[in-house]
Amino acid sequence: MTEWLNPTEQRAWRALVALTTRLPAAMDTQLQRDAGMTHFEYFLMTLLSEQPGHRLQLSELASSANASLSRLSHVITKMERVGWARREAVRGRRGASAVLTDAGYHRWDQATPAYLEAVRGLVFDGIDDRQVDQLLSLCTTLVTQLDTGLAHGIGRADGLPDPPTSEPAASSSN
Repeated sequence: MTEWLNPTEQRAWRALVALTTRLPAAMDTQLQRDAGMTHFEYFLMTLLSEQPGHRLQLSELASSANASLSRLSHVITKMERVGWARREAVRGRRGASAVLTDAGYHRWDQATPAYLEAVRGLVFDGIDDRQVDQLLSLCTTLVTQLDTGLAHGIGRADGLPDPPTSEPAASSSN
């Protein structure tokens, strides 16, 4: 039997859907207008800018950006065409790293003030410090719940749970 959302859950769900659809669209529009880049491109550039040598293995970058390798590869290819990034082979290992070029870093640095102004204007200017703490706590909890649901196959194309890990069981010593 289907368990329907109660009225409060329904209002909360609809508010969450509104936020998760409207905020990314607004950030994309702002960044396209101000810097000629998508929010995802800006986010990748931010992640790379924080790394030593402005480089990160593609698999690690995909994980940090919550993106599939195929989506990441497509976007890195576009960033390579405009000179914001390049790929480099990883010595002694399989795979490649994405590297933020000097031109990419400069473009990211130029876009950052308007980006932060948009983030403040769309989110943080409307809430106080206590609400920021609540937002952090709630978002962290929701991401954990999302990861748990995905691991159980909810919301996945294959509908299958993650395979069991082969970690040895913890033993207790007296």
